[in-house]
Amino acid sequence: MMMSDPLSHFDETGAATMVDVGAKAVTERIAIAGASVCMQPQTLQRILAHGVAKGDVMEVARIAGIMAAKKVDQLIPLCHQLNLTSVKIHFEPVVEASRLEITARVKTSGQTGVEMEALTAASVTALTVYDMVKAMDRAVRIEGIRLLEKCGGKSGHFVRSAQDEP
Repeated sequence: MMMSDPLSHFDETGAATMVDVGAKAVTERIAIAGASVCMQPQTLQRILAHGVAKGDVMEVARIAGIMAAKKVDQLIPLCHQLNLTSVKIHFEPVVEASRLEITARVKTSGQTGVEMEALTAASVTALTVYDMVKAMDRAVRIEGIRLLEKCGGKSGHFVRSAQDEP
């Protein structure tokens, strides 16, 4: 991964600053982020069978992820407040690996991207799954929070590939 631009969240004196995006064009911005929640096979089976005492794990986690995407400007310093037009959370059980894959897709029309909103949505969704099953599976773990794709804006289209993996 190559970084060509200087850090933009600091002014010429080194003081932290919110980037001024006022002159940027309004474009459709989409970001997709992912996370994995690894667990015991019986834990995943209970989630899929809606057999967790705290409720429907995936639906509660979906709502948490959507709510989190809408609050990024309050959680991460210097992030802009964005009018999100869509937040979608998708779950893909990987039964043979005892894993629940989470994908968060966030969309807006604006002057700055939604990567942080997608990453936050995926993270909080995964944390909510963790919270709802931790009493029955102490070994549950969250892995691989990552940006999968982004489009819109000056930097163009990015799709994660094998070369992007550490």
